[in-house]
Amino acid sequence: MPKADFVPVILGSDHTAYGMARSFHEQYGIKSKAVGVGQLTPTRDSKIISVDVCENLKQSDIFVEKLTDLAGELKEKAENLILIACNENYSELVVRNKEALKNEYIIPFVDEKLMDQLIYKENFYRLCEKHNLDYAKTIICTVENKDNLQINFNFPVVIKPDDSVLYFNTSFRGKRKAYIAHNNQEAGEIIERIYSSNYQHKLIIQEYVPGDDTNMRVLYGYVGLDKKVKLLCLGRILLQDCTPLLIGNYLTVINEYNEELYLKYKAFLEEIGYHGYTNIDLKYDPRDGKLKVFEVNIRPGRSCYFVTGSGYNLARYLVDDLIYNKPQPLVLAGNEHLWLGISKRLLFKYLEDRSLKAYVDKLIRQKKYCRTLPYRKDRNLKRTVRDILYNYEYYRRFLKYYKKYE
Repeated sequence: MPKADFVPVILGSDHTAYGMARSFHEQYGIKSKAVGVGQLTPTRDSKIISVDVCENLKQSDIFVEKLTDLAGELKEKAENLILIACNENYSELVVRNKEALKNEYIIPFVDEKLMDQLIYKENFYRLCEKHNLDYAKTIICTVENKDNLQINFNFPVVIKPDDSVLYFNTSFRGKRKAYIAHNNQEAGEIIERIYSSNYQHKLIIQEYVPGDDTNMRVLYGYVGLDKKVKLLCLGRILLQDCTPLLIGNYLTVINEYNEELYLKYKAFLEEIGYHGYTNIDLKYDPRDGKLKVFEVNIRPGRSCYFVTGSGYNLARYLVDDLIYNKPQPLVLAGNEHLWLGISKRLLFKYLEDRSLKAYVDKLIRQKKYCRTLPYRKDRNLKRTVRDILYNYEYYRRFLKYYKKYE
């Protein structure tokens, strides 16, 4: 049997992993290989992605050893192996170990120096200043200055870790992905709670940008090996996860075309020498009419199938660039589309904006919508039952947590 041109090797087994695997399968009919610390529900019992479990994968030496061994197995079946990461931990591991892996894998990621400028919030906001990107007013809190911290902008404020990877691996009671403090006392209590844990790194204290979930935006993109942007696709969030440790995970996204924003971030990504997938989190600030950036992630995100479902297959941009070396003109996405990470009924129950409800209803009636997990070519009874249970679980979460932490 002749070798395949390539096999995607996906780090993780979550929604992002399945969304990328589905994109590859739809475009090329190829089955992806995944590696993760556990087997999560989205990729379980799938015909389009198989998962190797390695419990200590997040240890750097084991990470390199596992991927090197896997490459030896897969190179009997494929000419090229493309490495894709689905969260911050895996992205950082790939970049930190690029030298050890570059002979085995195609690695569409930024270099280590640029990664450190992007993933550490203090460095990132300096980068925003340099490139004239709008962002919320921010100060840095440390263990050393926390008792004399001067917050020089109005409450409420958002408090979040500067190093999300270190924070993710820390456990303490009442832990949340980010916190909102309404006064100095609340801020002090939150800071003390965080620093009573093993997390001793910097904290970001940032002005709260007003507005509900529908003010949030996500900008997806792919930047080629030539450091030129090939695709940008902007989405407007309708609902995000309200679970304390999952706030910031988008549950419904609709298209939005914004040429001014597209060109601004095209220039930014090309000026900094970016390469690979990105998803950029922003929020519209009604006080000055600007879209404020929060972070640039060096990987696809949970809602990445929104891009493929909209007609811009994420896998194709990567493969045409790195495997087939095809010329790709810039695409600024504008197709009308809705991505659902929850049921339609739950979305209509909690989406309050009437005009957005009407637009969503129109897209659904025109069948311009998609979901990541229910894939006709990967359907079986076990996956169908899990999808039903998954939707039921979100009803429970919204009843318990929705608007509790405002």
